Amino acid sequence: MKKEEPKFKKIVDAADGLSLGISIVVAVLIGVGIGMGLQKLTGAWWTLWIGVFIGVGAAILNVYKAYAKQKKVFDELAKDPRYTYKKEQQEKYDAEDEDDKY
Repeated sequence: MKKEEPKFKKIVDAADGLSLGISIVVAVLIGVGIGMGLQKLTGAWWTLWIGVFIGVGAAILNVYKAYAKQKKVFDELAKDPRYTYKKEQQEKYDAEDEDDKY
């Protein structure tokens, strides 16, 4: 029995993919904001860089999560018989191409 997907699942997934660029910028900006807050709190100029590194790390984590999610989708798609690579068919096409050369 196939489970039914929500009506707007594809639209939400597409919007999630588009939001990756925005989430990278927002993560870095939030990190810079944390760094500026630490700088004002402590008075040390180098604490700004802690926030910058936190923001960049969060952005990299967002990219990795998006990659893992897409890989999972593609792995499920690869299991579909319509998209599997059939060696026998490829050998047949290669043989036909070889015959066409001469």
